[in-house]
Parts: sequence; C-alpha cells; structure tokens
Amino acid sequence: MNKSIPVAALPVIFATVVLDAVGIGLVFPILPALLRDVTHADNVAPYIGIMTALYALMQFIFAPVLGALSDRLGRRPVLLLSLAGAAVNYLFLAFAPSLWMLLLGRAIAGLTSANVSVATAYITDISAENQRARRFGLLNAMFGAGFIIGPVLGGALGDYGLRLPFMAAAILNAGNLLLAWLTLPESRQPARAKIDLAALHPLRPLRWVFSQKSLLPITVIFFTFSAAGEVYGVCWALWGHDAFAWNGLWIGLSLGAFGVCQALAQAFLPGPAVKLLGERATILAGVACACVALLVMAFATRSWMIFAIMPVFALGGIGAPALQSLATRQVAEDRQGQFQGVLASAVSLASVLCPLVFSSIYFGVRAYWPGAVWLSVIVVYAALVPLVLGLRLQKPAQALAD
Repeated sequence: MNKSIPVAALPVIFATVVLDAVGIGLVFPILPALLRDVTHADNVAPYIGIMTALYALMQFIFAPVLGALSDRLGRRPVLLLSLAGAAVNYLFLAFAPSLWMLLLGRAIAGLTSANVSVATAYITDISAENQRARRFGLLNAMFGAGFIIGPVLGGALGDYGLRLPFMAAAILNAGNLLLAWLTLPESRQPARAKIDLAALHPLRPLRWVFSQKSLLPITVIFFTFSAAGEVYGVCWALWGHDAFAWNGLWIGLSLGAFGVCQALAQAFLPGPAVKLLGERATILAGVACACVALLVMAFATRSWMIFAIMPVFALGGIGAPALQSLATRQVAEDRQGQFQGVLASAVSLASVLCPLVFSSIYFGVRAYWPGAVWLSVIVVYAALVPLVLGLRLQKPAQALAD
C-alpha cells in the first residue's frame, strides 16, 4: 500500500466512477428518439440492442488491457488518458450525424469506461486491507449514484435537445480530467520501464486467469453476481407494469427508492459488516438478504410490499464490496491492475449475455406469473454459496507468474 497518497485523492477516483455510470445511464432516455431521428425507422429495438451489447463488449475487451497497462505505466496516466478520451468522445457523439458514427462513438465510450478496473486498482494501492471493503462500498455507492443521475440528466436535457446530454457529459468529463490532472498523484511505481506489447493483448489476461486455478472461482463469482444484477435493468419496468399496473412515474419512483437505499447501504455498511463478520460471511449475508427480498417480490400482490422490502433488498449490496476486498487478496500488488481488469471483463461479459437470458425467462413466465422471474435470480444466487465457501482467504506471497 502507498501510504503517502492523501485521502483527498479518493474524491477524484469516485468522480471518475460516477461519470462512467452517468455515461451508461444518460443515453437510455434519449436513445430511442435519437435512433429514430438518425435511422428514420419506426422499430429501433434492434439498434438499441446492438448499441448496448457493443458498449458492454468493448468494456469486456479493454478492461483487462487498461488494467494491465496501468500496472506498467502507472494508474494516473491511464486514468487521465481515459478521461480525455471520454470527453472527446461525448463531444463526438453530440454531433454524430449517422448511425455508424453513433455506433463508433458508443464503442469508444465503452472502451473509456473500462477505466473502472484502473480506479479499483488505485483504491487497492492506497488502502490497507482493513479499509478496502468500506472504500469499495463507497465506490459501488458512487457507481449507483451515477446510475440515478444519468437517466435523470439524460431525460431532462433530452427534452430540450437530443444531443444536449452528450454535451453535458463531455463538459463533466473535461472538468474531471482537469481536476485529476491538477490533484491526482500516482499511486504506485510502474512495474516495468518498457511496455510488453504482447501483455496488452485483450485475451492474454483471461488466459492468465484460466492458467491460475485459484483465481477461477472468484472470477466466476464476479460473473454470477453481475449476471444476477442484470435482471433488474431488463425486467423491473416490465414486471412493475404487468404485476401492479405501474406507469412510468411509479417505475421511476421504485427504481429511485432502490437506488437511494442501495447507495446508502453500500456507502456505510460494508466496512462495519466485514469487521464484524469477516469478508466471506458478509458476502453470504448479502446474498441471503437479496434472496429474502426477491422471494417477497415474487409473491407480492401490493405495491407497498415492494417499497417495504427495499431496505432488506439494499442490504444485499453489502456482499459486492466484501467480494471486491477479498479479490484484492488473491493476487500480489504488481498484478492488481491486470486482475481488476479481468474482473471488470467478467462484469461486462455478463452485461452482454445475461439480458438475453433473463428477458427470455421473463417472457416465458409473463402470461401466468410475472414474479416468477425473481425466483430464477434466487437460483443464480444459490449457485454462489458453494463457490464462496470454497474461496481461499490468504494473501499471496508474490506475484503469480504469466
């Protein structure tokens, strides 16, 4: 750990993560209208699917690359480069006149947002082991806050102009770039003076993980956690309409209530929970809380039941920061960026594949029991339990080999 880094560096890292999440969310309210404007087509659903998958695919490919690059060049230059790229790209999207340019811009946005792996590695560098769960909880809370801000910002500005949200995102990223340039110190010394270009091959970090059997379980756990999380974005609005006849306002209120509860839970509870229970038990406690809430949601017959269960549902989020903290102990310090990149790729891969799976499940059960989709998520969480129980907890003595 680099003890010389001031805690004041954390707000810059958190701002980076918030802006990544804002960039993901701000496009959702305006995307259908924007695509209709560009393509002149009535059915833009296929284009929305392509843009969503493309964004996640670029994160999947480049998160390990940026993580490995930060191990070699340092965290600061990679973060600065990604913020500069994001600012330029959102400006590009603001003026892109054709579909292929929108697709290109969204792909670049996915590439630059892959810097979450670098941000996670930075926090690992400057945090003692007993601080990591709390700080990862704050990191996740910031990401959740960005998901709340993004759609609101996109919808509000989109009413005045379809391209205004991209201009706002460009300005915000430029401001964060300036802040990082002026205030963010380097958190570690680069591992090598020369860049090994072969090490930056997008699939090499994945091959490295598969060659280290001890890392496979936690990588699979990250993928499974992310897979379970994808169901809410895919099914929540459909389920709310089908089960309770919610309109857009009530769907927004329910998502906002969940976002606020989860942000508060992840900001304040993971550190004390890990101190009291340990990392493994905290992960399992989070899974248990999520399953209880999902069970209530599956059988709920009144809207108030959903809002009543929100605090318990939000407690399910304490498992993710504990898992991130535990993950940092699986590899040595000079592999943190690379490994965090691989874990970010696992999250992105879930974002590519799982919406298709859960949407298929929902439309299979929708006619006779919409809430049954939440039982499928409980099954996914149940598969995590033996993997979590089997995780090793010791810190490796040295870097794992290529």
